[in-house]
Amino acid sequence: MALGGARRQVRTVPRLGTEAEMEAEAISQIRARLAYQKEIMAANPHKSFNEEWAELWNWIKISIFVCGPVVVFALVKDLVLEEHMHRPEGPLPEYMGIRNKEFPWECGQCDLFDLDCWKKCRAEKA
Repeated sequence: MALGGARRQVRTVPRLGTEAEMEAEAISQIRARLAYQKEIMAANPHKSFNEEWAELWNWIKISIFVCGPVVVFALVKDLVLEEHMHRPEGPLPEYMGIRNKEFPWECGQCDLFDLDCWKKCRAEKA
């Protein structure tokens, strides 16, 4: 495999015959390929470089003017109107504290950042 992004070359091999027949067939294959490419180009006309850039900037503007207000609206909704939920104070219900085995630290029944539980556990052990 060629490195450096080299493009694959397509080669046509003419049928066996005299040198003139093989050359004529190769030329006819190339002409057929060129005619097909011209047919594709005529069916799908391409835009000029400047037209492509103009369309690119149109889509950039559309994206900014559509996505920008949506993002601002979502931020306002989340910061002003939406009230985020906090964890309820006090102990959790039993169904939320099910453990199959203890945690691997000294106070195996305490969550890692449950400081009140850690204080109680260390006071019991002292």
